[in-house]
Amino acid sequence: MDYNDLPEKRIKPLREDDNPQIFRTLRNIDLNLLTIFEAVYVHKGIVNAAKILNLTPSAISQSIQKLRAIFPDPLFIRKGQGVTPTAYASHLHEYISQGMESILGALDLTGSYDKQRTITIATSSSVGALVMPTIYKAVRDEFPQLLLRNIPVTDAINKLSQFQADLVIDSYVITARALAHHVLYTDKLVLVCRKGHPALAQPLNADTLRQYEHTLLMVDGQSHSDLRKRIFELFPDRQVSFSSYNLFTIAALLADSDLIGLMPARIHALFASCWPLCTLDYPPLNEELIDFSLHYNKLSLRDPVLQNVIKVIRQAF
Repeated sequence: MDYNDLPEKRIKPLREDDNPQIFRTLRNIDLNLLTIFEAVYVHKGIVNAAKILNLTPSAISQSIQKLRAIFPDPLFIRKGQGVTPTAYASHLHEYISQGMESILGALDLTGSYDKQRTITIATSSSVGALVMPTIYKAVRDEFPQLLLRNIPVTDAINKLSQFQADLVIDSYVITARALAHHVLYTDKLVLVCRKGHPALAQPLNADTLRQYEHTLLMVDGQSHSDLRKRIFELFPDRQVSFSSYNLFTIAALLADSDLIGLMPARIHALFASCWPLCTLDYPPLNEELIDFSLHYNKLSLRDPVLQNVIKVIRQAF
């Protein structure tokens, strides 16, 4: 009997509504039996497989009998001192071996760099636009098999503590004991307005700035409380008429109004290539610096791949 087409019917793309049945089917299969099947297939004998798996030949034989009860085929036929697989077993081997390789690749137990793997990096949209091109080039040059995924940075402590992100890059230091950080670069804050703004033709002082309305970047939590306090001391009477969580939105509005806003200098340089923006030289702001740091869970250093990705990113900056 020809079994060549049978696995084609068993192995097909899974639909969401198939999942309960798939789970019930797998629940009735001891997946260790598939490991034994592969060992017998690759080493062409029960005795050889028993040595590789550190089991008795009797245990291997019992496992093959269980597999024969699951699949409609004898799977292996005795030939001389060993066994030869049936056509059905050869076809089954193709799927099982691929599945095992995929599982081992996902687990990456050896930290192999030739395995495709996704590294998840959380940033804000503006910080991502600034740092991800440099990170992408540095990581891909060293580890071309790694894939990068950029997600929004929200509740950074939980994201790292629960391993929902491998790395977080943001402008504040997370103080949780389980987390570590390295400063990638330090930037200064600048006042930004549109080109042709009337403030550019006036002496820039506190009285001038009070004449215009300002934008405000909203950030989560208390992470920037010290920075907010210092900015309030620098601009105690500023009138905020627009606030947003997104610096891209703020930049677009600054370019099309007489609003004035604050942002890091490198992000302004990036936005200035997209919108007609320029900076206002305000000396009291010159000493205000902000660190952008790479954060990660300390337990991640047990992963040699991630450890070296962190090293490459730090070197890139």
